Amino acid sequence: MFPLRPHFSAFKIVYRLVVVIALYGATPPLLAQKHSLADQIVQQKHTDDLPEIINRKRIRALVTYSRTDFFFDDNGAPKGLQVELLHEYEKQLNQGIKEEAERVRVQFIPTTFDRLIPDLLEGRGDIAAALLTLTPERENKINFITSKRQKVAEVVVTHKSISNISSVEDLSGQQLYVLRSSSYAEHLRVLNQAFKQNKLKPIEIVEAPPHQLSEDILELVNAGVVKITVVDDYRAKIWARVLPNIQVLESVAISTDNAIGWGIRKNNPELEKSLKVFLQKVKQGTLLGNILFNRYYKKDRWIKNPNAQAERNKLLALIHLFRKYGDQYNFDFLAIAAQGYQESHLDQSKKSPRGALGIMQLLPSTAADKNVGIPNISNKEDNIHAGVKYLAFLRDRYFTDPLIGEEDRMAFSWAAYNAGPAKVRRMRDLAKKMGLDPNVWHSNVEVAAGKLVGRETVQYVDNIFKYYIAYSLVGDDYVKSVSDSGPSMPK
Repeated sequence: MFPLRPHFSAFKIVYRLVVVIALYGATPPLLAQKHSLADQIVQQKHTDDLPEIINRKRIRALVTYSRTDFFFDDNGAPKGLQVELLHEYEKQLNQGIKEEAERVRVQFIPTTFDRLIPDLLEGRGDIAAALLTLTPERENKINFITSKRQKVAEVVVTHKSISNISSVEDLSGQQLYVLRSSSYAEHLRVLNQAFKQNKLKPIEIVEAPPHQLSEDILELVNAGVVKITVVDDYRAKIWARVLPNIQVLESVAISTDNAIGWGIRKNNPELEKSLKVFLQKVKQGTLLGNILFNRYYKKDRWIKNPNAQAERNKLLALIHLFRKYGDQYNFDFLAIAAQGYQESHLDQSKKSPRGALGIMQLLPSTAADKNVGIPNISNKEDNIHAGVKYLAFLRDRYFTDPLIGEEDRMAFSWAAYNAGPAKVRRMRDLAKKMGLDPNVWHSNVEVAAGKLVGRETVQYVDNIFKYYIAYSLVGDDYVKSVSDSGPSMPK
C-alpha cells in the first residue's frame, strides 16, 4: 500500500538524497566523456578552495529544483534565477581565458532545501546557491556571501479569507505551514518561547515535505489549501503580483533586518574573496524583480483548491469508488482521488483533444487493452476502475525494482500514466547518465524528465502530490464519509 496516510501530520516523505550532476552545454560527441566524468564526481567529495576548484575546471553549485531557482526548459537547457547568477559568476572566473579547454564550468547539483547546508559541508558542492537567510545557527556552520545593506523581513502571508491577524500575537494558537529546515521555522520556535513566557498558546509549526519550496507553499495558500505561512518579504511581494488570493501582511513580521545570500564552507577563503568581488557587480534588485517575475512563472500553472465546498462535494460523491478500487489495487484512495482531480477536476464529462475520457482521462483504446480490459469507460465507476487498474498495471509491470521506494514507485507510475512507460524508462536512463539516482523521482529523475520532455510531466506529478496534501489536510472528513454502503454526502 502506498504509505502516505490521510493525516497530514504523518505525511513525512523522506527522500533519499543522491548527489546529482547536471552538465549543460555538451555537444553529442562529448556526452560519453562527460557522463563518465559525472560518475567520477558523484563518488567524490571536495572541500578544498578556489585554486583547486579552478584546477578541476568545475565549480559545483547546489541548487533547489524549482520553477524559479533551477529547472530545465522545454529545449533541455537549464534556466532559473540561480542559473542566471551562476552563469554571471562563471564569466567572472573565465575573464581573459580564451582556450575553451581552460575555462571553468558550473555544474548544477540539485538537492532539497533541507540538504543545502549538509551537502555543502560534506563537500558535495562548493556553493549553496540559494538565497539563504543569515541566522546565528547557520553562521556557526557556514560563511555567507551577502550584501548586508539589503535587509529582508520574514512576513506572514495568508489566504485572503483570513481577516483576524494584525499582529504577531494574533498568531497564538494558529497553524503555520512553512518551508522545512528554514529560518522561518527557526524564528517561529523562538517566537513560541516568547509566547510561553507570556502565557500565550504556541503556534503549531508544520514543516512542508522536503521537495516543497516557498513558491509551492504560496501556491497552496493561494488555492486556500493552506491558510497561513511565512515567507521573505521580497519573495512574497513578487508572487502576490500573480497569485490573486494571497495577502502579504507586511506589518506582521516574525523577523526583520535579515541578510540573505549564498553559503560557502568556512575553510574556503579564496572562494569567499572571489564571490565578494562578484557580489559588487550584481544588481540583485533587478535580477530578483525582473528575472524572477518576467521569466520564471507561467500563469496557467497554478493549482486550484480541491477542498473548496463545490469541489469537496464532488469528491464526497465519488470517494466510495476511489476507496473501493484503491483497496482492490493496493493504493491509498486519497492519492488516487488526487490524480483524478489533476486529470479532470473529477468531471466525468471531460474529453481531451486526443480523445481521453472522463474522470481519469483515459483513452478508450487503453481501457480496452487486454492489460485493463474495461472497454466501456463512459460511466464514472468504470472510468475510475479502468484508470486505477491501468495505474496498477504500470506500477506492477515497470516499477517493481526493490531499490525503488514506495513514494517514488507512485511518482514513476503517475509519470508513466502521463507520458507513457517508454518515456519514463528514457528519463531514468538519462538520469543515470547524468549522475542522478534513477530510482528516485524528486530532485533526480524529475530533473532528467524536465530535460528530456519539458515541464509537463514534472508539473503533473508535482500537482498530484499537492492535491494529495490538500486532501490529507482534511483527511479525517473524507475517511469518515466512506462506509460499506457508499459515501456520506454533506448536509
